Amino acid sequence: MTGAADCSLGAALRALRTELDLPGAFPPEVLAEAEQAARAPDLPAHLDATGIPFLTIDPPASTDLDQAMHLERRRDGRGYRVLYAIADVAAYLRPGGALDAEAHRRVTTLYFPDDRIPLHPTVLSEGAASLLPGETRPAALWRIDLDGDGVAVATDVRRALVRSRAKLDYAGVQRQIDTGTAEEPLALLRDIGRLRAEQERARGGISLDVPEQEIIEHDGSYGLAYRATLPAEAWNAQISLLTGMAAARLMADAGTGILRTLPLAPDGAVARLRRSAHALRIDWPHHVPYAEVIRSLDPGRSNHAAFLQECTTLLRGAGYTVFEGGDLPDPAVHAAVADLYTHCTAPLRRLVDRYALELCLAATAGKEAPEWVREALPALPKEMAEGTRRAGTVERACVDLVEAALLEGREGELFDAYVVDVQDRDPAVGTIHLRDPAVVGRIEGGTAPLPLGERLRVRLTRAGPAARTVLFAPA
Repeated sequence: MTGAADCSLGAALRALRTELDLPGAFPPEVLAEAEQAARAPDLPAHLDATGIPFLTIDPPASTDLDQAMHLERRRDGRGYRVLYAIADVAAYLRPGGALDAEAHRRVTTLYFPDDRIPLHPTVLSEGAASLLPGETRPAALWRIDLDGDGVAVATDVRRALVRSRAKLDYAGVQRQIDTGTAEEPLALLRDIGRLRAEQERARGGISLDVPEQEIIEHDGSYGLAYRATLPAEAWNAQISLLTGMAAARLMADAGTGILRTLPLAPDGAVARLRRSAHALRIDWPHHVPYAEVIRSLDPGRSNHAAFLQECTTLLRGAGYTVFEGGDLPDPAVHAAVADLYTHCTAPLRRLVDRYALELCLAATAGKEAPEWVREALPALPKEMAEGTRRAGTVERACVDLVEAALLEGREGELFDAYVVDVQDRDPAVGTIHLRDPAVVGRIEGGTAPLPLGERLRVRLTRAGPAARTVLFAPA
């Protein structure tokens, strides 16, 4: 990307913040309260678990570390024990205070190529509350025992003081495990992750391995790449899923909670997906569930990648659902997880997790949830829906802007692409993936139906940060 493009991209990103009316700097009273909380958190009756050698696994540049884990074999030799520490944000926020109110206004951390808009002031999210290595921190400490097949057989969560020993990244973890140099607590991540993936298969759950666009920074410039998920990321995600499912069960048993729900895909959506599979020459026998078909695909093949992209349509409609009085909502399960599930593992970056953790802590202790939690519950689904929508808008807008800046001045050039989506009402309009650069764009202007899943030569017709989009036409 040229210097001129970098400048125009920077201006467009600043304009985007204004246009979307995103939160700016934290108000002085919020910062003052955060500074005070960082110096003197509320630490009632925390178990001392600082002797457990926890580690964190995050992207290399991350400093807002929500989770730390320690994995071990159970002493009875009948399976595994997952110790999962989640940052105890409630130790720093006074219910009804300025800091709490600001968190409800922001809802989630928002990420930009050049910066982030945090949910909490960085003195907390990247400092006092973050599970940084070598620092003693308050946490909600989960203990989940698994049998030899990876099935959860016992769950406990309580407040504890923990100290992480190491901050690891996914590539480094993958390298250690692949070369056999990982010590057992880390090496067990592969064993437990694979067992939990098998449990997911048995439940009928799905994890879509869709190639993702990633904004990459190099020497102050930005580009795009398709990022393949490392196995270590999938194993780590299974630990988070395990905890979210355990949390949902605790809340269900207690009769009060907030779930992350996703209804089953309607028959019409599945029928459309079957038509796409046929068009893409993907074998889908009628007796085989779509979850099994998805697991058989190779995202490195263009027709499989296109089908995986189509599968994302079945995962739309996720939301948050509150229940009280013991009766679970309908639907109660998350269709992709194929079980009860909630968000509870990222309280530094997502509002709802703080409340889910408090509900679980109360349920484990056999107590009623704190009044400040019960009072906030009814409004949380709407707050989270708006915050999630805003985060999605920011993410897509940032990628669109980088795409447009990357291709600025190249209108008229030809590119190799493959078609990943075709509109039902107008099959000459759809979506394409360029192989190089890693751009996903709209294609229109042709007369013939687009060949779903096929390679196609395309011409760039529009680009530039001012347009905030790219547009292609068949060559």
